[in-house]
Amino acid sequence: MDNAKFSEVEKLKDKSLEELQAEFERIFGKKTDSTNDTFLRRKIAYRIQEMELGGLSKKAKTRLEELIEKYDPVNNKALRPKITTGDKELKTLPSMRDKRLPIPGTIIRKNYKGKEIEVRVLEKGFEYDGKRYRSLTGIALEITGAHWNGFSFFNV
Repeated sequence: MDNAKFSEVEKLKDKSLEELQAEFERIFGKKTDSTNDTFLRRKIAYRIQEMELGGLSKKAKTRLEELIEKYDPVNNKALRPKITTGDKELKTLPSMRDKRLPIPGTIIRKNYKGKEIEVRVLEKGFEYDGKRYRSLTGIALEITGAHWNGFSFFNV
């Protein structure tokens, strides 16, 4: 990637939300309702690099779609059992887990006030510092001493 494109990506760090939304519209040709500046920076930076260097190959895209279908942590497709009755396969049961959570066994990491925090996602709950918790909010309270939304605190 040439220095001009690299510089363009670097400048995204200093842009305000409104500037990022305008840049998104310029690059993608459509407006965005997103108010997440981190998401917009990443999306714009990826697109700039994609236009300069080219995107994924068709083979890579196909493989990526296969992996998403099988292991998508957001939808937990790998965790949902298939139900069959006789010769007929029924729709899978709805997952009881929150779809925002990664699959069990995943480690969520956060640096808080210079301390590296690691939380393991369990099938039912979480493990932090050798203790089990029902929610991320409980862990955030333990760490900070203040009430936090667990998903916000851990950027999940």
